[in-house]
Amino acid sequence: MSTATTNQVAKESFGSKDSKLSVLGFFMALPPILVLGTFIGLPIGLAFFLSLGYTGGLNEVISIIGQDVRARDGKLFTLQAYQDVIKDPRFLGDLRTTLLVSLFATILVLFFSIGIGLIQRLRGGKLSSLLTALSLTPLFIPVVISAWALYTFYGGAGLYQTLLKSFGFDVPQITSTVVAIVIGSVWTSLPFAILMITSGFQSIPNALIEAAQDAGAGIVTIIRTVMLPLAFIPIVIVATFTSIGVMGSFTIPFFLGPNQPTMFGVEITNFFTAYNRPQQSIVMAFIVFLAASGIAVMYIWANFRSAKESGRV
Repeated sequence: MSTATTNQVAKESFGSKDSKLSVLGFFMALPPILVLGTFIGLPIGLAFFLSLGYTGGLNEVISIIGQDVRARDGKLFTLQAYQDVIKDPRFLGDLRTTLLVSLFATILVLFFSIGIGLIQRLRGGKLSSLLTALSLTPLFIPVVISAWALYTFYGGAGLYQTLLKSFGFDVPQITSTVVAIVIGSVWTSLPFAILMITSGFQSIPNALIEAAQDAGAGIVTIIRTVMLPLAFIPIVIVATFTSIGVMGSFTIPFFLGPNQPTMFGVEITNFFTAYNRPQQSIVMAFIVFLAASGIAVMYIWANFRSAKESGRV
C-alpha cells in the first residue's frame, strides 16, 4: 500500500471517529436542551404569542378566564395589550420606581463592595475581615427571612424607631417606602458583589502596585489607574447581575415597598392574581425582559473583552 493511500485511510478513520464523537456529544446534550425547551422555552413562547393576541390553542383557557384579553381578531397580531399597559396610569410610576431602585441599589452595592474589596486588598487586618464577614452574612439567610427581619427592624415598633424615639428623635417610618426596598436590595445583593470584586482585586499582582508606589504614585492614583482598570471586568459583571436581579425582584419590594407605585415584580403578580388580567401581566414581564436584555449586553461585552484580552478570541 502506498503512502498516499495510507494517509487517506488514516484521514477517513479520524474523520469517522470525529463524526461519531459529534453525534455522541449531540445526544448527550439533547436531554437538558429538551427539558429547557419544554418547561421554559414553550411557556415563554406561548406567553409571547398571548401578548400579541393569539388566544387560541393552549392559550384558550387563560383567555377565557382572564379579563380584558385582547384578541388579534383575524389580524396577524395586535399590540393592543401593550397599549393598555402603557396607557395605564400606574405604569409610569411602576417603571420609574423599578428603574430608580435598580439604579440606586446597584450604585450602593458597587460602592460598598469596591470599598470593602480595596480595604481587604490594601490594608487587610481585623477590620477588613470583620467587614467581609458581615457583608457575607446575607448569603446564608433566605431572602424571605431577610425581608421580614428588615420589615420588623425598620417598622413602627421595631428597634430602629424605638431607639430614635427614646432619644427624642421623631423620624418617619422607613417601611413601605422606596428607601426600604433599596436597603433590602443592597443587603441581599452585597455578598455576591463582595466575592466577585474581592477576587478581582486579589488577582492583581503585587508587582504592579509596588511599581506604581516606586514611581511615586499615591494610594488614590494607584486605585484609579491600576486597581480599578484591572478589576473592571468583575465590576461590570457585578453591576449587570445586581441591576437585573433587583429589577426582577419580588420578595423585597413585596415586604418592604409601598402598594403604589411599586416595582414590576409585585405589579406583575397583582395584575395576574388580584386583577385577573394575565395578558397585561405578561406584557409587563416582557417589558422587564427587554430592559434586562439591554443591561445584559454589558455582561456579554465584558465577557467578550475578557476573552479577547486573554487571547481566547
